[in-house]
Amino acid sequence: MSEEFEVPSPHEHEVEHRAQHDPFAGRIAVMTAIFATIGALFGYMAGATQNEALLFKNEAAIRKTEASDQWNFYQAKSSKQNLAELGATLTSGDQQARYLKEVDRYKGEKEAIMPEARKLEEHSTAAEKKSEASMHVHHRWAQAMTLIHIEIALAAITILTRNRGLQVVAYFNAGGAMIIGALAFAHI
Repeated sequence: MSEEFEVPSPHEHEVEHRAQHDPFAGRIAVMTAIFATIGALFGYMAGATQNEALLFKNEAAIRKTEASDQWNFYQAKSSKQNLAELGATLTSGDQQARYLKEVDRYKGEKEAIMPEARKLEEHSTAAEKKSEASMHVHHRWAQAMTLIHIEIALAAITILTRNRGLQVVAYFNAGGAMIIGALAFAHI
């Protein structure tokens, strides 16, 4: 039979004890719980935007590879066209006419390949920009989450030391986290 239990750290025990018997500590504990919840949301959003950035980065790499394949195909057609032009130069009669037809065919095939390669490059560039934008937002969420973690630590120290100055610093820090979180939400 397995029992589940948690061993609280000494400062958690002290925080809970003081919160039960001290209104000041109780208010700080409630605010800490609220900010821990907000921090969890910030953490979720940081992870989501990081995953989004990675998906866009992957999309950019795939499109870049496809564009490279198209440009390689274009280059192969150019080489064949050059060989056909050489063949047309070195021959005459029916063989020359056959090589000239091949030159025209390769020119046409190259003209069809080029727009597709350029379109794939544009898709790659667009996906790269989306990835960079998502990473910027990810960094905002991570910054906000870091400030929330600092606020939680300051709140715990505030309860233990009863220092009102730390309480102000903790709330100021939490306000900064909220502003940065709002910037992340607005994709700024």
